[in-house]
Amino acid sequence: MKISEEHLSEPGLVVIDITAADEATATEAAAALGGLWLSSGPSAPWRTPGEAGVTVRAYADLRHAPLPAAAGPGTC
Repeated sequence: MKISEEHLSEPGLVVIDITAADEATATEAAAALGGLWLSSGPSAPWRTPGEAGVTVRAYADLRHAPLPAAAGPGTC
């Protein structure tokens, strides 16, 4: 999966790929990032032929705290 330059256009922006044995674990780990930083939440999961596990991607902004729970999931 290609990373867009816009997601890395400023210091503090990160793209995090998480690979786990199963979709639920990968998705839960990516969603947990939203408790640390402003985050997109997990992407749709994908598998890479010939590689173990399932991968999800999250975009995060390390410069900002997550949104309050009442506002819903944090989004970049």
